[in-house]
Amino acid sequence: MKLFTTKQIAAIDKFTIENEPIADIDLMERASLQMTNWVVQQFSTEERLLFFAGPGNNGGDALAMARQLADLDYQCEVYLLDFGKPLKGSPAINYKRLEEQGKVKLTKLRSENDFPEVSDTDVLIDGLFGSGLSRPLEGLPAQLVQHINQLLNVVVAVDIPSGLMGESNAGNKLENIIRADFTLTLQFPKISFLFAENEQYVGQWEVLPIGLHPDGISETPSPYSFADVEDITARLPLRTKFDHKGTFGHALLIAGSYGKMGAAVLASKACLRAGAGLLTTHVPHMGFPIIQTAVPEAMASIDQHDSMFTSFPDLAPYAAIGVGPGLGLKRNSCRALCDLCDQAKVPMVIDADALNILAENEAWLEKLPEGSVLTPHPGEFRRLVGETTDSYDAIQKQMAFAKKYNCVVVLKGAHTSVAAPDGTLCWNSTGNPGMGTAGSGDALTGIILGLLAQGMSSVDAALVGVYLHGLAGDMAAKKHSEFALMAGDIIEHLGEAFLKIQ
Repeated sequence: MKLFTTKQIAAIDKFTIENEPIADIDLMERASLQMTNWVVQQFSTEERLLFFAGPGNNGGDALAMARQLADLDYQCEVYLLDFGKPLKGSPAINYKRLEEQGKVKLTKLRSENDFPEVSDTDVLIDGLFGSGLSRPLEGLPAQLVQHINQLLNVVVAVDIPSGLMGESNAGNKLENIIRADFTLTLQFPKISFLFAENEQYVGQWEVLPIGLHPDGISETPSPYSFADVEDITARLPLRTKFDHKGTFGHALLIAGSYGKMGAAVLASKACLRAGAGLLTTHVPHMGFPIIQTAVPEAMASIDQHDSMFTSFPDLAPYAAIGVGPGLGLKRNSCRALCDLCDQAKVPMVIDADALNILAENEAWLEKLPEGSVLTPHPGEFRRLVGETTDSYDAIQKQMAFAKKYNCVVVLKGAHTSVAAPDGTLCWNSTGNPGMGTAGSGDALTGIILGLLAQGMSSVDAALVGVYLHGLAGDMAAKKHSEFALMAGDIIEHLGEAFLKIQ
């Protein structure tokens, strides 16, 4: 699914109005009806619905919803911010329709004294300001938002919580943003919904289709997208009857050190579960019996050092290389990683301590083979690119880094983002909080390595790997719960995840 900035969404709205064609008031009615249907499914007619509307199209949506729900026997009241100017366009039409209907109590808010009394069971619908907002709220709107946020009632935001910007919220007044329990976003999620710091405002969000024109969507360029199963399935490699283990690639995994052999085991199992035909895992001498016993399907390459990574085998046989899980930060390991970057001619998957070593030796980033995949968590990412002001700033630096070093950057999180060298960025749509557990990142490294070894492009391997990792985690959580989820459970559900997307 393509994602757009709020300005682009407004342009697609305009395109739809002009080319469907459809009147603005009718498009507003269509959008409002989708939200009305959602409310009907969630709340009973015994609950009073209080609509807080602003003067723009977001308020117009709220006014239309109030009328539609009143016709369905809901108890609706509308509280309209009054700035002393008459409503215009579709909001004015919807306000007149409410007056003519005569079923909804209408109140204009001119000061704090006009704020309504609210009972505990009332549901509050936020339609104050929409995605066109360009500056922080202040004055009476800010007072109203703060008043609503102090209440314990369920809050449902129309399209976007009032006060929240659609992209960057750097410089915004965070105390003047609605804290919604649910956000009913129209056609596309806003980019800011995908950032951890905004969860407290957005709550649970749901995308409601409103029939924006497909040509307007396809013709509007955007570097941003949100992964869906159709796109992921299209990227999967096809297997034919006469394929064999040589066809599916030979991967080299360099992982493990004294006390951290579990990382090598988890990444090895994940690599094989992801479909690599052959896997050689390079481990310190002391790790040989562990890897041979725990992962008999993998071949073992033994480092000359007993407890750390200091060397690697001839790289000629390998289609892809993974390095980092459980590696350690010893000086000899740093030298060996530098040599590896010099000699590698195939894409590498770089994670964990390998990333930390690169962060301390920035010049080595220029040595990375084309199409390498870096998989940092937020802390490792900051070490690579420096501090960021917010998540929007982080993805801009992520995209710039991917372009500069001609690599793929997988920034792990609730909605893991994958930045490609061509300037595009895709957020993942699978996964759950239970995956925030030891070894989960090692499993992801193994999955991407296994897909790369099969000949997938670096971008495809990263996107499919992240999606499968999250999907397997979702399946594992259903069986074990988010609380009890372990990295090994993710690996054990990879087969089920493949079956679901094929």
